[in-house]
Amino acid sequence: MSADADLSFAHRLADAADAITMGRFRALDLHVDTKPDLTPVSEADRAAEEKVRELIAASGRGENVLGEEFGDDGGDAKWIVDPIDGTTNYVRGVPVWATLLALERQGEVAVSLVSAPALHRRWWAVRGEGAFAEGVRCAVSRVARVEDAAVSTTSARRMPDGWRELVRRAWSNRGLGDFWQHCLVAEGSLDVATDGPYMRVWDYSAVRLLVEEAGGRATTFEGEAPADRRSLVTTNGLLHDEVVSLLRP
Repeated sequence: MSADADLSFAHRLADAADAITMGRFRALDLHVDTKPDLTPVSEADRAAEEKVRELIAASGRGENVLGEEFGDDGGDAKWIVDPIDGTTNYVRGVPVWATLLALERQGEVAVSLVSAPALHRRWWAVRGEGAFAEGVRCAVSRVARVEDAAVSTTSARRMPDGWRELVRRAWSNRGLGDFWQHCLVAEGSLDVATDGPYMRVWDYSAVRLLVEEAGGRATTFEGEAPADRRSLVTTNGLLHDEVVSLLRP
């Protein structure tokens, strides 16, 4: 498959997921359950992933799925799917949520797409071909000092002690959270975005490629490659080593 064909299919998957998630967003009769890890899951999460799986299975492309709601089919070529990243926002009517899609082949993500229909925004990246926001190539900032940086986290209460020092020194700090903060790093609107040691592969795969193709970096707080059930920090690259030195446990 060509990169263009992969990206076109990613948009098709996102369109289908968006139709389901927007159709149930702020619905008064939305059904919500609590998972064993005490996080919420809605009927829209499950329905969107089911639709994505259906389209992939029917496509004849020979790819499988690793999804948040229904697990890993295995194989060397798979779509990593988070049907709704930011379900806590979704179920409360906050428009900051998105479907995250990443196509992985032989352990490497080749294409990623983030669709946030309630924000009317979509981001995507193709390995070696750059990152895009609404079809316009995007790039990380050139901010080189923490004192000039805009930083964000999803949950400050789950951050290491060094986060307080980073906030103290930073020009601005926000709690924009989840996928959105990492997309804003890729766009150059934020310089640092962080998530504590609870990230799953479907949480970080799409945004990692987006940030890296925009010229930034993505690692754990220890400076290692992002991994399941570990932390995540994305930066414009210029600030990365100093930020990691503050966040490292």
